Amino acid sequence: MALVRRLRDRRSVELRDVWPEVIDHLASGVRAGLALPEALGSLGVRGPEQLRPAFGRFAADYRSSGRFMDCLDRLKDALADPVGDRVCETLRVAREVGGTDLGQVLRTLSTFLREDARTRAELETRQGWTVNAARLAVSAPWLVLLLFATQRQSLQAYDTPTGTLVLVIGGVVCVVAYLIMMRIGRLPSEPRVLR
Repeated sequence: MALVRRLRDRRSVELRDVWPEVIDHLASGVRAGLALPEALGSLGVRGPEQLRPAFGRFAADYRSSGRFMDCLDRLKDALADPVGDRVCETLRVAREVGGTDLGQVLRTLSTFLREDARTRAELETRQGWTVNAARLAVSAPWLVLLLFATQRQSLQAYDTPTGTLVLVIGGVVCVVAYLIMMRIGRLPSEPRVLR
């Protein structure tokens, strides 16, 4: 579970950094006169490496079916990302409603995503300081105990059943406190609300 969670978090960080570039490509394609499906499909060739397969499948789906909305739904499922959901829904509304403001909307979304990524990176840095301080606080008593263990009298004190119980209770309390601290200090991940 921890490995899957770590891989998911790493993927979301990587995608958070590339979404503004994706939106800039889309905006430049729309500004250059490409149709919306063509601009999306071109990301399968010119887009960021992490997202090229999903956009390549979108281009292939659109060429075979010609149904933009169905292909957009499959793209959203393939991306499985909250920002991807927002981009797909923005494109859906632009396609249904029409209008000339799509370029401006995409540029605004790109600016918002860059500011959001910058803010989140700053929060993660500050959270790292707090997590490291908590790790130090949890490990400090055990380091002191190791120093005491160099003295024969200290070892004799913990060599009794009561001493062992104190060590076990202390270990359990440290582990529980650490897990609570990690849960409280965790930054919330962005949910996928536009599924």
